[in-house]
Amino acid sequence: MSHLENGDSNVNDIETSEESSLELEQHTTKTIVDHYEEKTAGFWIRFWAFAFDSLIVSAIVGILVKPIFHLFDWSLSESNWYAPMTIISAVFYYSYFVITTKIWQQTVGKMIFGIKVKRVDGEKLDWLTVLFREIIGRFICNTITIIYIMVAFMPKNNGLQDIIADTIVVHEKVYMKNKKEVITERAEDYGSENSITPSM
Repeated sequence: MSHLENGDSNVNDIETSEESSLELEQHTTKTIVDHYEEKTAGFWIRFWAFAFDSLIVSAIVGILVKPIFHLFDWSLSESNWYAPMTIISAVFYYSYFVITTKIWQQTVGKMIFGIKVKRVDGEKLDWLTVLFREIIGRFICNTITIIYIMVAFMPKNNGLQDIIADTIVVHEKVYMKNKKEVITERAEDYGSENSITPSM
């Protein structure tokens, strides 16, 4: 007898759940609307922007640093990571990416190609985000260069540095149209007992 009662209880629970779901569907409206979001920057445009930035950094080092080394007759041919020229070049390299990204959200190379860096949550880039992206993330990518290819295959064209810093690189003023489902409650479903009457 108890088994039958339990079976009936389960059936009643299922029916109640189905009724609740049906009632919820009756009180809400699903609408498909056009949703616009900024287009993410792909591998090749980011590659060429990076190439321009690398040339700019090389030019800065060549103009500001190499004459000093020539003046003091310091060696420019050492390629060890601890060589003075290597360290100074790295300071200029990472400083360039950090400062330009923090101030303008883009390097000069990104400006040329009309792309910029944004936080995924839409907030303004802070120093911690930029340092994680442009020093830690970029150092890893420069050490293992093949990692840069991630941009070509990730759904939002995220590179490792974007994943580390929770950022995204997008085209300026270029948007893509997507379909988005919006669920709204029907105003006519609210009864008079829920209405608010003004006090006299």
